[in-house]
Amino acid sequence: MTAALLAGLLAGYGIAVPVGAVGAYLVSLTARTSLRTGVCAALGIATADGLYALAATLGGSALAAALRPALGPLRWVCVLVLLGLAAWGAATGVRQYRGQQLATRRGAAPPSPARAYGTLLGITLLNPTTVIYFAALVLGYRSGEAAGVPERALFVTAAFAASASWQVLLAGGGALLGRALTGHRGRLVTALVASGVMTALALRMAVAAA
Repeated sequence: MTAALLAGLLAGYGIAVPVGAVGAYLVSLTARTSLRTGVCAALGIATADGLYALAATLGGSALAAALRPALGPLRWVCVLVLLGLAAWGAATGVRQYRGQQLATRRGAAPPSPARAYGTLLGITLLNPTTVIYFAALVLGYRSGEAAGVPERALFVTAAFAASASWQVLLAGGGALLGRALTGHRGRLVTALVASGVMTALALRMAVAAA
């Protein structure tokens, strides 16, 4: 149970920490509306992460059972996928930092809390990196025996809680924290931190598969 909890927390923070266009919009939305609207939007992002973690967990179980003979080599494929995502995230952060590109959203009427939740939920669900990330983690940690329902539920809950805590932190930080995290240097730092988390997960998985 402890392993499932830690894996879920690491997975949730690994996918949530990078501050991209969605994170920048979340902070700017909170700054120009209210904390209530920002928290609802943050929970929309976290809900999408939780749904993808659930889908990857359920699908990973079925897929792992069907591909049990190939699970050994598949774990190494998952390690490579995670390392690839980590490298891609770090490279993207460096490229955006060097290009001095900021994603801004201006002129739009501020949405209601319910609309903010639905909008950020939909936007995050359209991100294929999230499902690839969770699927790689679930398949990579899958052992010969399928994880029980409590472990899967704990993993999904922990991933949601980690994502929600980070997104709410972004929203609650307001304009001051937002400028620090969504500026050129802030994006670079968060991208590198997230890539480090993904790399650590991949190395832990490689050690378990060796």
